[in-house]
Amino acid sequence: MKLQAVLWDVDGTIAETERDGHRIAFNLAFEAHGLPWQWSVERYGELLLVTGGRERLLHDMATRSDAPSMTGERDALASSLHVRKNELYAQIIQAQGIPFRPGVQNLMEECLARNVRMAITTTTSRSNVGALMRTHLGESWKSWFPVMVCGEDVAQKKPNPEVYVRALQLLKLNPLDTLALEDSPGGVAAACAAQIPVVVTRSVYFDNSTFESAIAIGPGLHQRTGWRPLAPEAPCTNHIGLDDLLTWRDRMEHTSQFE
Repeated sequence: MKLQAVLWDVDGTIAETERDGHRIAFNLAFEAHGLPWQWSVERYGELLLVTGGRERLLHDMATRSDAPSMTGERDALASSLHVRKNELYAQIIQAQGIPFRPGVQNLMEECLARNVRMAITTTTSRSNVGALMRTHLGESWKSWFPVMVCGEDVAQKKPNPEVYVRALQLLKLNPLDTLALEDSPGGVAAACAAQIPVVVTRSVYFDNSTFESAIAIGPGLHQRTGWRPLAPEAPCTNHIGLDDLLTWRDRMEHTSQFE
């Protein structure tokens, strides 16, 4: 069965944006609003269990005695902080840049060369996606991804499968015609709930997480070692490519869980 589309998560999968991008932007937004709050690297890792920046803010506020006590006030503050945070995130990307993870652009270019469509399937905002992609792929970056489903396009965020269900509808494809790339347990759960085969490239914050029902798990697209199951023999390349994804997908009925 031909692989017709690769579905890309963004934060943690395409680039390590969480620790050195979103977290810093949140802290700058707190400062801009005159709030004495700061999210450490460790605290932000805990908050990543909550999907969505605005949702993350509300979750954190529920633990703070100095947060607004009224629900409406908390909602308004979270919305204001989130807007400012996204503006600051774009500035960080433009000023200092956050690189694509090694091997990511190689696979993207191979998809283009072999006429395999690509989609963005993320619960971050379109503005955040655009800031990152424009930096690396130029102003025509949208032509690389004929389908893009972001946080504002869905009512429920990962681990809910809505983002993937919506992408399949727009691509007009069955789940087994596609393959998702993810880095987090919530993202994997979302893809699996949509019956899409999913490959995990472990990121900084989810390096030790347990994943269920992925067809392959490894350290990144830049290397062929450290994968479960083992990456197929490929003496002419050091990175993971389309043929590897196809092999893992074809074998998926033999593998259901890796820890």
